[in-house]
Amino acid sequence: MRIFGIDPGSVRTGFGCIETDGSRSRLVTCGAITLPARASFPDKLLRIHARLAELLGAYRPDCVVVESLFYAVNARSALQLGHARGVALLAARQAGLPLVEYTPAQVKQTVTGYGRAEKIQVQEMVRVLLGLRARPSPLDAADALAVALCHVHHQSAATSMVTARPRRGASWRHFRPGSTNLP
Repeated sequence: MRIFGIDPGSVRTGFGCIETDGSRSRLVTCGAITLPARASFPDKLLRIHARLAELLGAYRPDCVVVESLFYAVNARSALQLGHARGVALLAARQAGLPLVEYTPAQVKQTVTGYGRAEKIQVQEMVRVLLGLRARPSPLDAADALAVALCHVHHQSAATSMVTARPRRGASWRHFRPGSTNLP
């Protein structure tokens, strides 16, 4: 399965594509769409959309995973981030791809084991999980890869829950407080 992760931003939008069999993942590509500081905001959104559409066409992922909006102190920044997310969602839907979203805390918890991890910790864990020699750069690309890895984990967990067969007698009906016969 090929998963394309997006970390939306109005200054820089990170992207990362991985391929996985559910237990092992490998890097396909990653990077960031850096926008000219002097460009108008609508032009920045157009560039994000056009580049993502181009990347989705080139790498042909099975699904797109986007980091969802988080609480922001600055309303203007939150609004601009929302617009950037909107064009990322639009590019994915126009490509006809399934779309999944995870909060930043879910991504950090899944990838590092701590929902409030620092960006450098996420970057290092992405390096380790993908078996890379160097940390993916810039941080936005590492975040996009982390979003994709988060989806791999959640997909694997959902699949194993569906396919897992309970042990004989492994039911809460058989549990007796104080005993050791846990399901």
